[in-house]
Parts: sequence; C-alpha cells; structure tokens
Amino acid sequence: MPATRESQTRTRAFARIIGPWLVIAPGIIVLRASEMGALASEFFKSELFVWFAGALLLFAGLSIIAFHQYWSSVAAVLISLFGWILALRGLVLMAAPQLYERAATSVDAIPLVRLIFGVLVAIGLYLTYVGWLAEPARQRAP
Repeated sequence: MPATRESQTRTRAFARIIGPWLVIAPGIIVLRASEMGALASEFFKSELFVWFAGALLLFAGLSIIAFHQYWSSVAAVLISLFGWILALRGLVLMAAPQLYERAATSVDAIPLVRLIFGVLVAIGLYLTYVGWLAEPARQRAP
C-alpha cells in the first residue's frame, strides 16, 4: 500500500526524534560498554526505579504504536518496530526484571553489547537522515 502524505509526514516527524536519540543514547553505551555492567547493577538495586523505567518504556512504545502504525517504507517499518519493541521491553521490565538483570550485568557480553548498540546507532543515523536531511517524497496529483 503506497504511503499517504500524512503517513510520510508522521514518519519524518518520528524519525526526527528517534533518529538522533538512537545515535546519542546507544552511541554512549557503545563508548562506555565496559562500565555498563556496573551501571546496570546499580540500576537493578531499586525495584521501584526498575518498575518505573519499565512503565516509561511501555508508555513510549504505546505512544509510537498509537500514532505510527505505518509499514510503507524502510523508515516507517523501523519506527513502528521500535514502538513495539519498546512496549514489549517495558512490559518485561515491569513483569520479569530478572531477565534483563541477568543479561545486563553479564561482563562477558561487552562485544555483543557493542555490536547490538552499534547497529542501533546505524539505524539512528539512517532515521536522522530521513527526518532531517532527505527531501520528502512528493505525491503525484491524481
């Protein structure tokens, strides 16, 4: 199904927010990967903080799901998937935080952390380009 002008505009708006965020936040994690285990240990010491962080992730994911269910371009698919992943991560963090705690505090996972978050940075660069630099696609008149 071809993209409408509204869906293209909304995808571009979401790309302007999510793209730079994915460059900055995961980029810092890549740079500080060796310190992330200690930070994660501190994070999981407060059950309230963990639950609240999960609730915020769930809220952010549901917001993207509610306002961006478009699957007509690569950027649109990435944004929609991002919303679903955030919502699921938030739900799991609220309901079963021990799953994340085991993964996050594993010291042996530094190369994997760098790889995964490096991919997120690349996605962020692409979405930043789509949101801020690429010319919006023009719709042809009927």
